[in-house]
This record gives sequence, structure tokens and C-alpha cells, in this order.
Amino acid sequence: MLFFIHKYFRRLMKATGGDKESNKHEQGGENKIEEPSEACATGCCSIPLLNLVESGNTKRQRRATTTRISRLNFVKLTTDSIFPNTNFVNDESLPAFPDAFSSFITVYPQYGETQQADHIRNSEYYHLSSHVCLDYTGFSLFSHTQMHSSVASSSSNPPPSTLLQPPVFSISYQSASLKSQVQYGNQDTALESSIRKRIMHFLNILDDEYSMVCTANRNTAFRLLAESYPFHANKGLLCVYDYESEAVTAMIESAQKRGAKVTSASFSWPSLRIHSGSLMEKLSKRKKKKRGLFVFPLQSRITGARYPYLWMTVAKENGWQVVLDACALGPKDLDTLGLSLIQPDFIICSFFKVFGENPSGFAGLFIKKSSIAMLEPSTIARSIGIVSIIPARRLSQQTDDYSGTDLDAHSSRNQFEEDDIETISSFSGPIPTQICNGSASADDVFGESAVTEKQKQVKKSNQGESSKAQDEKEETSSSIVELELDHSMQAEETTSGADKSMEIVCRGLDHADSLGLLLISSRLRCITNWLVVALKKLRHPHSESGHSLVKIYGPRIKFDRGPALAFNVFDWKGEKIKPALVQKLADRSNISLSCGFLNNIWFADKYEAEKDKVLERRSSCEITIAGNKKKENVNMGISVVNASLSFLTNFQDAYRLWTFVAKFLDADFVEKERWRYMTLNQKMIEI
Repeated sequence: MLFFIHKYFRRLMKATGGDKESNKHEQGGENKIEEPSEACATGCCSIPLLNLVESGNTKRQRRATTTRISRLNFVKLTTDSIFPNTNFVNDESLPAFPDAFSSFITVYPQYGETQQADHIRNSEYYHLSSHVCLDYTGFSLFSHTQMHSSVASSSSNPPPSTLLQPPVFSISYQSASLKSQVQYGNQDTALESSIRKRIMHFLNILDDEYSMVCTANRNTAFRLLAESYPFHANKGLLCVYDYESEAVTAMIESAQKRGAKVTSASFSWPSLRIHSGSLMEKLSKRKKKKRGLFVFPLQSRITGARYPYLWMTVAKENGWQVVLDACALGPKDLDTLGLSLIQPDFIICSFFKVFGENPSGFAGLFIKKSSIAMLEPSTIARSIGIVSIIPARRLSQQTDDYSGTDLDAHSSRNQFEEDDIETISSFSGPIPTQICNGSASADDVFGESAVTEKQKQVKKSNQGESSKAQDEKEETSSSIVELELDHSMQAEETTSGADKSMEIVCRGLDHADSLGLLLISSRLRCITNWLVVALKKLRHPHSESGHSLVKIYGPRIKFDRGPALAFNVFDWKGEKIKPALVQKLADRSNISLSCGFLNNIWFADKYEAEKDKVLERRSSCEITIAGNKKKENVNMGISVVNASLSFLTNFQDAYRLWTFVAKFLDADFVEKERWRYMTLNQKMIEI
């Protein structure tokens, strides 16, 4: 199978000339190396692997032709039918929402088939009616209604006996290396075991193939892996990111200190597709059995560009071990990945409590069991942020000012925060849970014995990892055990014959499961492409050069683009309005956006003249590498505004973003906002 995959990949490389860029990027034209559409007739994801197992060249060609025609028709329909021959020069000229929605449904009648998502949103996420959440991605575990339904229950209307009250739990930090945690930290509490099983089932990750480790956030997951990987033997670290990632930066810094040689893929301007020839050269250069880590996201969380899965296969064939970054994927995108065929060595996902609220949660690092042996013990890794999900205090034990997100002073000192783009903080919150055995009580389920046993095994392993600083290790491990014992004793008292089987009700995951991949993909495809066209229709009035208000980076109108947009807003002079200012003004309109920094951009000769105009210099810093050497890290790229859509995003959210951006057509909009908030005695922060 791998032989045919590689042959197919090389054929596509030859057909496109390797690193030659297509000139058809403006209206959805595809670079062949990134056109996996032949494999997925439904067009929900880029899945080139499925096409390889289909028998018969005639059948394969017929299917590919039908899919290609369908996608081209979608692009043409989108381009020709959304506000044809119309530009908007002020926000007052925009159509009213009912008219815009009627036009939208006419162009995309398939959107009407996604009403189930609207029903879920209205009944379970009613807080989104007043707030547009477009600022982060990840997997939502619970619904808003679920998290807030158990605030109080009167005696006349008690909760069902099968639901545990109160629905609150916390996390505790563990002093354990990644290897010891995987090998000996398998004595989970019933709570953690249930959450782990639910997550792995949702992601279609088999328990007998992968082990899951919970970390404080995405940042710590990447850094933990870097501190545990044997870079002294496998020195390569090749990352494929078109934007500056806080988590990947942390991984790179840790890897360089341990002797890794870091390289990055390039992305061709202006399409921001992977520079195929350059990446293939980096993957295949100096071929040997073990080369290092290949860190690969299936799509960019900033631009929405999707990348072929075949890159992971090519990397493995050339001796790389693959890290699949699934944090930017939609909730059902892994359904079509075919992990049994690709089998990445590591998978990283992030999880948050409720969509549309503060994105507190945790991250999951999935390790292929055949790759565990090559991990190395690390004293530094023990303090990075491996966490355990434990029961929290009962409501009756909480004071009036207690918050479910509060941890004690010890654990809070160990928390790791990421930047505004990728924030995933420590997870703690209410969970309605259901006991499989209805006769079991809450006291039977939430016990401290599993936590204690787990910590003893992890501690025992850590003591054998290194003879250095043994007293320090024992002291740290002992304090962590004491911390978890304290949490468990505050939560519930254990009984010796407890039935610890339980099922966690994660409505956020259940809602995504009920909608399915096809419905979610169809819904987001319609909204995202409409928004791309609508933003491009905004143009400054009386502009001699015809300046567009908005410039979009990466894929434009495209059938299989990801549900994320990277864009900037320009004034009537053609000068860019700072993304942070756009973000701040959007927040005042109850629209949450994020900011990002595009980098690793490659300019062909014909675009060289644009390079100096487009790129900006990021603040440089000094980083330490192996041998205590230091070098200057200078980033050249583009700061952008980012909007990330989820399966709960509806057309009204896109319309509200559009009408907000249209306000910048007023040349005095920013100044008016400044004076308005000064009049209200608001503190003004200069951007």
C-alpha cells in the first residue's frame, strides 16, 4: 500500500513540476499536489488515501471527474451568485439580515438541511444569541445548558438519581516524566478513565494502539514531547506551519536546547500553499532510518488551508516520526483520517469546556504504543504540566465564594498559559455524570484510592529514571501525592467495595456526533465561502486606486477550504489598520476575533517586488541552542486578523462580522469610536 501511495504522490509532483505555482488560485484553482478531492466524493475533507484502494482505472477516473466538476460548479456558483456585479461602499448600503439570508439560502439550499445544528444551538447554547465566538478552535466537551443546569435544584423538582451532584471536578498536576506516566500511570480514577474513553471513542483512536496523557494545555503537550524525544540521536525537527504558534515555538526552543536541528516548510505567496518541492527535499535529504520529528497539522488554524494527508506517509517512508497536530480540526474531521493506515506516532488535541465561553480546558497527547520505548526520562519534563482529572469538592463543602475553576495555591503555581490565539488553561468545571450501575452512590464512584495508587506507581518509576537530584524528586513527588490526596478527601470518601464504572455525559461531543461529518462540513462550507465573497465586496468609496477594504490571505473561494479566515482591514489610503485594533473594536461589538502572525512565506521571482511591501518585521529575540550558543531569531511575516468558525456558527454570526467590518468604510469610524469611549469615561489604550 505504501508503495502505491508514494507512486501516486510522485506522479502528482511530476504533473505540477514540484515547486511551480498555479496561476489559478484567485477563484479556487488548485495546485495538483494539494488536490486530494479525487478521493472524497462528498468533499467533506481531503482524503487521498481512500482513492488508492479503489479498483479499476476507469471507475477511479469517472469518480475523480465527477468530483472535480462538482467542485468547480460550486466555485462558479459562489462567485457568480453572491451579490453579482455589486460592491458596497458604506455600511448603510448593506442588505438587511432577512434579505441577505434569503439570498444566501437561494445560493446554498443545502444549508436548509442543517437546521438540526440550529436547534442544538438554540436549546443548548443560548448564550451565543448575544455573542459571536470566532476566536478559538478545539473540541468542546460540554454544552452551556449542561454546565449551568445544576446551579440549584429545588426539593419539589429534584435531579434524577442517576446524575451526580454537584457536577464539579478539578485537575491536579503530577510530577512525572512522559515515559513513566504512560508506563505506570494507568491507574486512573473512574472520572478520568471515563473522560479518557469518551474522548478516544469520539476521535476514533483505538485504546490498544495509543495511550493518552492529559496535559495542562496545548503548549505543554508540545513542550513535554520535545523534552522526552531523543533528539541527540534523531536530530531533525521539521514543522509545517504557516503562522507563528506559541506551542510550536515552545517545542522548538526545548528541542534546540537538546541539540535538535529545526527546519520549517515554506508556503508560496500568494496562495500560501505548501511549497511542494522544498518540503519534499527536506523530507528526503540524507535518508536514514530515524531522522526526527515531522510536526504536521492537517490544516492551518489561521488561513484555513488544508494539506494532503500524503505528506505524513512520505515522511514516514523517509524515516521521520510523525506528530499529528489535530487541534485545528473540526469535531468530526478525524472520522475520515484512517489512523490505521497512516498511524502517526503522536497526536495532539485540545479540549475546552463550552463553546463560546472562556476556553479553559486541557490537552491530550496520544502516543502510539510502539513508540513509547524510544521516549527518554527527563527531570525537566516532570515539572512541565502532566495533569490528572480528579473529583472536586461537593457543593455542600464549598464556600459561597468558591469557583469551580479555582485550584489551590500549589497547583496554580504550576499552570501554564498560552497567548491569546491558542489559550487553553487548566480545566475544571461541572460535569453531569451518569453511573452505569444506578445503585452506586456518588461516594462509591469518587474515591481516592485510584489516585493514590496511580501516584505511587508513577513515583516509583521516576525514582528509577535518574540517580541525580533524587532527594529533590522525592520531595516534589511527595508534595504532588499530598496535593491529590487533599483534593480527593475534599471530594468524596471512598468505600472498599466501590463500583467505579461510570459514563460521562459529554453533550458537546454528543452534539457533534449527532450532526455528523457531512452535515457539519456542508454547513461550514456554505458560511465560510459566503463570508469570503461578502468581505471582498466591500470597497472604499471615491478611491482613485479602487482599494478593497479587506484583503484575505490563503485560500479564497474553495470547496474544501477549512472554516478559518485570515484577513486584514485597510483604510481608504491603502494603509493597514492594526489587527489588534480591529480585534478590540470587534470585542466592543460582542464579536470575538483573534490575531495571528503568518510566516515562512516564500516568494517566487515574479512576486519578489511585493515582498518588501507585504512582509513586516516581528520583534526579534535571542534563543539558546545546544552548547549554550545564542542566535538572533528574526521573524518576517504578516500580522492578521483571524476568524475561526465552529459547527455551531450560523449565518447570522457571519452576517454580524460582515456588517462590523463594513463600518470601517467610514473613514472616521475608528476616531468616532475613540471619542465615544472617552465620553463614557472608558480607559483608552493606545494600540
